[in-house]
Amino acid sequence: MARIPAPGASRFADVTAHLMAGPPVAVVNACTRHGEGGSPTTVVIDDAVLTDDERHAIARGAGTSHTAFVDTSTADVPRVRFFTSAGELTNCGHGIIAAQAVLLQRSGGTEHRGRQFTAGRTFATTAIRRHDGIEVWFDQGVIALADGADATSGDIIAALGLERTDIAADVRVASPGTPRLLIPVRDRRTLLSIQPDYDRLATECRRLGYLGCFAYALSPTARTGAARMFAPAIGVDEDIANANSVGCLAAHLLDTTGNGAIEIHQGDGLQSPSSVSASATYTADGIVARIGGVVGLSAPHVP
Repeated sequence: MARIPAPGASRFADVTAHLMAGPPVAVVNACTRHGEGGSPTTVVIDDAVLTDDERHAIARGAGTSHTAFVDTSTADVPRVRFFTSAGELTNCGHGIIAAQAVLLQRSGGTEHRGRQFTAGRTFATTAIRRHDGIEVWFDQGVIALADGADATSGDIIAALGLERTDIAADVRVASPGTPRLLIPVRDRRTLLSIQPDYDRLATECRRLGYLGCFAYALSPTARTGAARMFAPAIGVDEDIANANSVGCLAAHLLDTTGNGAIEIHQGDGLQSPSSVSASATYTADGIVARIGGVVGLSAPHVP
């Protein structure tokens, strides 16, 4: 990645000034819980006019963990890409939810059933206006599941500040395109007590090829639970909401218990409660999931 120029040294300064002057850019709260909290997410309608260096620079300066760049110039299927301070991501679940909510808000409509192109595939999306925001659902696609023995035999559990006795069941690798670890812990108290060594965790995740670690604790009903997502390897120490990982968890639960419906709460330790729902089903191609969340639109304007 090229060095980010200082303001005034290149076209990035012009782009920044343009965005600040009232361009198609919004910061919305993705995956709110009961109308509160959520993950602040920047959405930029750039229609492929920005360079990747400019997108990276905007993501670094946006003040949010993730930025979605939406190209609406491609007929009725917008292309959406995602950047963090560390660079481009292949995918971002809560970023998809944020982008689709902004597109519905911009249209002035109350409901839209459409499609989006991200990470080399086109998938279905639904956005519906509600009294407390915009509810968005999207099809995550096929989720690959595998044993996560290398995590428990290596240094990742220690990097999370956990002991093996804190792990409640088998650790699994889940990948909707990018693998991450699903780590069940004994209870919510254990979950909230996690204090990772972020540098060590980033090193281990990069070494093993993982996006991050999704630690979770299920309620007795197993239809709700709490989770925390640690992804320092991609520049996000802790994610307020990680929708793709909730879809991965739904796939894992379907595979192991036969129940593929789950609602996961995150963000409590970060004073920004979030909620993501997912439902997994079997198909001829494998386990797929549908993911949903509500976007609050009371944060900075949506043009």
